[in-house]
Amino acid sequence: MQRRWYDDRAPPWWTRPLAALYGAVTAARRAMYRCGWLRSERLPTPVIVVGNIVAGGAGKTPLAIALVEALRARGFKPGVVSRGYGGAARMPMLLGAQPDPAIAGDEPALIRLRTGAPVAIGAKRAEAARLLLPEGVDVIIADDGLQHYALARDVEICVVDGVRRFGNGRLLPAGPLREPASRLRGADFIVCNGGDAHDGEIPMRLVLGDAMDFATLATSSLVAFAGTRVHAVAGIGHPPRFFDALRALGIDAVAHPFPDHHRYAATDLAFSDGLPVLMTEKDAVKCRALARDGWWSVPVRAELSTAFFDAVAARIKNRCRKERARD
Repeated sequence: MQRRWYDDRAPPWWTRPLAALYGAVTAARRAMYRCGWLRSERLPTPVIVVGNIVAGGAGKTPLAIALVEALRARGFKPGVVSRGYGGAARMPMLLGAQPDPAIAGDEPALIRLRTGAPVAIGAKRAEAARLLLPEGVDVIIADDGLQHYALARDVEICVVDGVRRFGNGRLLPAGPLREPASRLRGADFIVCNGGDAHDGEIPMRLVLGDAMDFATLATSSLVAFAGTRVHAVAGIGHPPRFFDALRALGIDAVAHPFPDHHRYAATDLAFSDGLPVLMTEKDAVKCRALARDGWWSVPVRAELSTAFFDAVAARIKNRCRKERARD
């Protein structure tokens, strides 16, 4: 189905009436929030929502991590709220220092481990976000919360895959869109991940960091793997992005794509040829117990302009000034 979304083939006929129904339902839901028939909960702390309008990955989590680090450098104490997709938790919870991705989900676990910031998960984002308030956070970043209108937001950031864009431009399931492309007009910032940024979009580049050995935690520049044949493992929204990045560095990557949020079993990674294994950091947090010698985790870093982070911080400070004036 995803191949059809992003190539020139027409979607199956039966997806078109379903897409029309999906569009009507989502439009009615948005209208009910606008009219106040459904209520958004506003927290006493500013909320930044990071999301996208397509199904699948576009670089939201690396951007959320970059926002945590940038806002912290500007004097804020950020926290993160996420649904916890793929985890077994059924109630809102605050993650500990060493979260179990099987319970918390891979992305929240990664954010917590990478940044050390307070992270809460829950299907009801407002309930989960309230768990962050006693932690002393002064800004909350909602990872993948663009369509979760029950949580009021002060800043909306929509991430666009600069290469795949919006596919065939159709709504689910006929195409990849969760909401019409016109929804972008309501976002405060549109961030373009890779490709060529369009007018009004902020370029973002994902850069691979040094690989980390699972067993020893030693790091190695990926340049050291140039000319080497490796197994490359990626269970993310768009695995080819990881494989292409490795190959661009001269690494002979044997691609092993898996579905996003895949729960790995030992048989998935039973490579018997002794080649090194390079996997995304998001996958690595789920594979610690399966690791063997020669397995490496490869982190990714989102690079954006300083001006973008300054603009986001300015909007948060403006919200805080208005709240103080109201009090």
